[in-house]
Amino acid sequence: MNSADPRSLGSLSEDAAGDRDETTHAHDPRGNRGAGIRLITTDLDGTLLHPSGHVTARTRAALDAARAAGIVVVPVTARQPIGLRAIAAEAGFEGWALCGNGAYGIHLGTHELLFASEIAVPVQQRIARELGERIPDLLFASVREGGEVFVAQEGYAAVATLSDHKRDPRTMGAVPLADVLAAPSLKLVIRHATISPAEIFAVLGTLDQTGFAATLSGAPFVEVMAEGVTKATGLAQLCAALGIDRSEVLAFGDALNDVEMLRWSGRGVAMANAEPEARAAADELTLSNAEDGVAVVLGGVLAG
Repeated sequence: MNSADPRSLGSLSEDAAGDRDETTHAHDPRGNRGAGIRLITTDLDGTLLHPSGHVTARTRAALDAARAAGIVVVPVTARQPIGLRAIAAEAGFEGWALCGNGAYGIHLGTHELLFASEIAVPVQQRIARELGERIPDLLFASVREGGEVFVAQEGYAAVATLSDHKRDPRTMGAVPLADVLAAPSLKLVIRHATISPAEIFAVLGTLDQTGFAATLSGAPFVEVMAEGVTKATGLAQLCAALGIDRSEVLAFGDALNDVEMLRWSGRGVAMANAEPEARAAADELTLSNAEDGVAVVLGGVLAG
């Protein structure tokens, strides 16, 4: 396995395939690779959650069985706590969670913040200035204070929907761009009314990357974190705190923002519906999120 790789922008295609087999499926012919699993970490949207946005009964039963076996189950997501709370009861999430693409670790029960990595104000201001020179009329939002505060630029709410951030756009407020950029962010969100996230991401990749990392999660915006932050770096910090080795981690994902986590974990599993980069980074594939692919793998792990 490669060491934790903090890269997100523009460097995932060639070396992602490396030592991975993107044709291997849930029942791995190499033998029982579930032995020694102490922590299961899973992305939510496109991975654990059914396309309806909910946790199926089969998946919930598999998660409960894993927890009953003494395995720690941790959601790792681009979402903030408000978005996690929407499905926590369905999934049985009560302990540690990694939010903002690994920017911070938070305990869903006690609200303890294990760690947090923020983008510095001068870096945010440079991104907005330089990217804005190339793409006019961009809209920005800042996630702050343990993911509980969301500061949106004037005009942002008009192009947002409830599903984007799992919060009513009417509650987002509207402030000048200078106010959005005035305090450090756990995650800086960038979008445009008509230009796709992929196009914005590509232009962002031409800027000096000092001080930030960016990725895509399948949401209608680009997500920017502090330099070096990925789901893998967040997971590494949580595992260190829990005394769990990376070889004891089973990870599930489907999107570009899951690539580093899939590479880092002892066993990385991509969904059948995953993006090509995630499929290449994983050790194996399972069924799609519509077919309870996570539950299929967990069934094999617990039976082994």
